[in-house]
Amino acid sequence: MGMKDELKKTIDNVADTFSEAGHRANADAEHANREVSGDVMSPGEKVGSVANEGKESVLADVDRAKRDLRKEM
Repeated sequence: MGMKDELKKTIDNVADTFSEAGHRANADAEHANREVSGDVMSPGEKVGSVANEGKESVLADVDRAKRDLRKEM
């Protein structure tokens, strides 16, 4: 693999690392929000919050998987 390819791989890994961290933080924030204000949230708000947490977790896992796949190459 050439120097140019290694540089692109490194840049992509850094970008995915930051993206994963952001998604995990958003998922944690959704969970914390339900813990703090869950009693005053409507059932619809709770469902939306759980869905958002799940979506953010999946997106974080995708970013991690992309990095893992690059390591295999």
